[in-house]
Amino acid sequence: MGTIVALLATSFVLLLVSFSWRLLNWLWLKPKHLEMQLRKQGFSGNRYRLLYGDMKESSKMAKEAISSPIEISDDIVPRVQPFTHQIVKNFGKNSFVWFGPVPCVNIMEPQMIKEVLMRYEEFQKPNINPILKMFVKGLVVYEGQKWAKHRKILNPAFHMEKLKDLLGKFYVSCDDMISKWEDMVSTTGSCELDVWPCLDNLSSDVISRAAFGSSYEEGKKIFKLQKEQSTMAMKLIQQVYIPGLRFLPTKTNKRMKEINKEMRVLMNNIITKRENQMKMGETCNDDLLGILLESSLKEAREQGYRKNAGLTIEEIVEECKLFYLAGRDTTSVLLVWLMVRLGKHLDWQARAREEVLRVFGQNKPDYNGLNNLKIVTMIINEVLRLYPPVILMYRMIHKPTKIGDILLPPGVQISVPTMLVHNDPKLWGEDATEFNPERFSEGIAKATNSQVIYTPFGWGPRICIGQNFAMLEVKMALAMILQRYSFELSPSYSHAPFLVMNLQPQHGVPMILRKI
Repeated sequence: MGTIVALLATSFVLLLVSFSWRLLNWLWLKPKHLEMQLRKQGFSGNRYRLLYGDMKESSKMAKEAISSPIEISDDIVPRVQPFTHQIVKNFGKNSFVWFGPVPCVNIMEPQMIKEVLMRYEEFQKPNINPILKMFVKGLVVYEGQKWAKHRKILNPAFHMEKLKDLLGKFYVSCDDMISKWEDMVSTTGSCELDVWPCLDNLSSDVISRAAFGSSYEEGKKIFKLQKEQSTMAMKLIQQVYIPGLRFLPTKTNKRMKEINKEMRVLMNNIITKRENQMKMGETCNDDLLGILLESSLKEAREQGYRKNAGLTIEEIVEECKLFYLAGRDTTSVLLVWLMVRLGKHLDWQARAREEVLRVFGQNKPDYNGLNNLKIVTMIINEVLRLYPPVILMYRMIHKPTKIGDILLPPGVQISVPTMLVHNDPKLWGEDATEFNPERFSEGIAKATNSQVIYTPFGWGPRICIGQNFAMLEVKMALAMILQRYSFELSPSYSHAPFLVMNLQPQHGVPMILRKI
């Protein structure tokens, strides 16, 4: 009996020592070792502080930054990314920040950015908090063969020929919104309106129709749930992730799980209904879900229905949720910042309207005409530069990796701070923080001098698959608004871009609309 007790006691002590060593290594030894290696490579940053690193200071600065609006200008980096802005200002471009015990290196040199985004198998997406996986999975987080398989199956849904067929759905949603505006301005010819919720609802309606066709009302229910989930996800991202915390029955954890369950039921109902229609011989490839199911079935058939050929229902659910998240957020924020800039720069608004009326008159915008809108495209590119839908991109390395002349150790995270690169005077000129669509008059390659410094949708093999979808929807909506209205910022407008997964207007966007 005494021997058994001694063995148990020894085992317990060994387990305790092993756990303590791992904890010490995670919290202190590994971070300090990585810090030493980074400093030897010429990187600078704050000294590591136990557990939190820079996160407390970063969170404090972020709260202070959004506590009050700023002057109406496009120099928004100090408000949106105050801590990263300060780090780069104090330590230079070769700097790093601490996400808890993990150092994150800023990569801002064009050639290095190109390497990081091109060598996607070495520079992978970082692991995320497991509770956040309920919020976002699918193509955007997959790696290796799984990413390649999903990309191949999803590609047909975003071919330009398929997107042409979706224009009618874009038009119906835009026309619905503009018709509601008509009722508001019918008596006096003008009105003041907060356009942000209108544009947010528009993008939700478009993605619901485009993704789910006749089931778009059910799709809108998913949108509402996802919006609530995104707010909670943003709070989790700003916290130090401690393994095991996801199992605690906290209010946030419980609600994230409840929403995930509700969305899964809704998505399964939509997909099952569509599969049954396909089995009955109905043509169901006129929306993204139908095209995805058809593409998945084709892939499975070509692979001889082998195990893991095509996508499972679970995987289709996750890709559809991603349609919603990416499709809604990208277009709504791009549209709202387009209206803000054109509501301030009335000369560019007039030039854009003149082009739209010259191409379409008062007719329904068509695919070829939308693709030939040069001035509108210049304006969109400039707004994407100043207000990118994704303000930074993270990557992680898992083995010693050389980039340029630098050898980075495994365990280091990498950040490409898109917004800072887009605002760098050395890359864009002295007017880098000013709205000047003229810089894109000869295209993106000319504006960037063929460098990888313009990445609103990412770059390289993992560039956003929905880029053409978003651009087509935005051009349709903007063209239809310009055909019928002039608009300017209301005196009550407060310029307050802030981050909720993407750049949103903190206090809305009140505008004066006038019927043309």
